Parts: sequence; structure tokens; C-alpha cells
Amino acid sequence: MTTVDERLTAQGLDPDEVNAIIDRALAEDLGPNRSDPTSEAIFPLTVTGTADLVARESGVVAGLAVAEAVFKHFDPNVAFTHLVDDGARVYAGDRLATVAGPVRYLLMAERTVLNLLCRMSGIATHTREWTRVLDGTKVTVLDTRKTTPGLRTLDKYAVRAAGGGNKRMGLYDVAMIKDNHKFAAGSVTAAFEAVRAARPDIAIQVEVDTLDEAREAVAAGATFLLCDNMSPAQLREVVAAVGPDVQLEATGNITLTIAEKYADTGVDYISSGALTHSSPILDIALDIRQE
Repeated sequence: MTTVDERLTAQGLDPDEVNAIIDRALAEDLGPNRSDPTSEAIFPLTVTGTADLVARESGVVAGLAVAEAVFKHFDPNVAFTHLVDDGARVYAGDRLATVAGPVRYLLMAERTVLNLLCRMSGIATHTREWTRVLDGTKVTVLDTRKTTPGLRTLDKYAVRAAGGGNKRMGLYDVAMIKDNHKFAAGSVTAAFEAVRAARPDIAIQVEVDTLDEAREAVAAGATFLLCDNMSPAQLREVVAAVGPDVQLEATGNITLTIAEKYADTGVDYISSGALTHSSPILDIALDIRQE
């Protein structure tokens, strides 16, 4: 039988990090005494039951292993059965998973489970709309660092679960030269050369706003450009100027309704901070069965 830690690891999530997130969330909900006076008063631990995680609307699921981990924080013997996989499209009324154990624990875990699962599934649902629109093009939709503090790992996993890509996890794993860096260093070239000299081991991406900046960045050695707030016509000029060996990402006020126009320019990626900062939740409920 696959353990919850093995499930998380297979999804590219660190079980220790996920458990730390859950610990903080439960501390927030249960307080310093880890208490739920309502459930404790009504349900002795000897009272057991079964509950279903049920979709209240159509969407894409992400985070079921995280939900399982929350329940197992209370009792490792809680039985959690996955009925669908992350990344699956579900419809209102579909059961996503069942969980059986002490009713007190099911209710104490409920809100934390739903806070995480609904949020992750909302991000996955939004991301799937992007992948649907971009299907048939070479373009991958990417997330950004515009995540909820403390939940970045889960936010970015939800994007992956729905077929999107993760650009970078933070400041540490890709050096991105943005406008403030260019201004402070004096030029695109000066900023690029400073980063390359200091960190020859790390990938560098350069944000550019004009065709001239794109040419300057490539001349300095850049092979990955972030084209910010450019029109499709401007992007086509950049694509033609830099050649096929330079990866290009388009960003800045690109919405689903115009995504195809940007995909047709020849860029490799479109990034959208809205995937993680503006996705509405997917409505999911925990329903205790009458038995």
C-alpha cells in the first residue's frame, strides 16, 4: 500500500514541508491547546464514521494527498481512499475521496482540509483553462512568484497537476534581471555581466521591454528573455531578431481571451501571476455519511 508520504514525494512535494504547512494551519484553527470544544463535547473518540469529499461544482482536482496528510495528523490509522487522481476533471456531485475514522478527528480536520484542497483545486481548474486554450501550440503556461506566503509549494504543485509549468520556485534557483536591477547596474549588459561573474552556475533570465533591450541582452550572452508588456507585433519582432536558440517568455496583462494571439507569435512560454494570486477556489465539501 502506498503511504501518504510516498504519494506526496511522487508528486514532487517534500512530505516534511507539507507537514510543516499543515502544522501551522492546524495551530491556527485549533489554537495552543489543539482543541475543538464542539466536536470534543459531542463525539467521544470511540465514535467512528465515514465522510466523503464531494465536488460542489465542476473543475480540476489537486491536493488529495495533502488532504490525506491532514487527516493522518490526527490519527495515522484514519482510512483515506482516493476515488480520483489529481489532475482529473470532476463534476458537481462527484465523490473525490472517502475517509473513515473517529468522527471527532474528521470534524477537527475538516476546515484545514477544505482550505487547502479547495484552493489547490481552484488553481488547477484555472490552469487547465490555460492549457486548453494553448493546446496545439508549442507554448507552456507558467506560474510566477505571486503566491500566498507559506503556500508556494502547494500553489505551484497545483499548477503542475493541471498541466502548467513552474518557472522558478524563488529568487534562489534562477537569477532574473528585472527593471530595478538594470537601472541600478546602469544597463542590461552591466547587470548581466555582474550576475554571470558572481554566479556562473545559475541560469539567468533577463526582463526586456523593447526590441533594443532584447538585442542587447542576447549580445551580452542571455539565452532566456522575459518580454514584459509587449504587443503581439513587438513579440514577433523579438522572435525574428533573437533566433531559435533564445527562449522567450511573454508576460504582462495577458488573459485567456487573448492568449492564442500571443501563442501565435513564436514565444515559448506565457506566464500569468493570476494562476496563483487570483484563482477562485473550487467548491468542495466534506459530507459525513448517515450510517
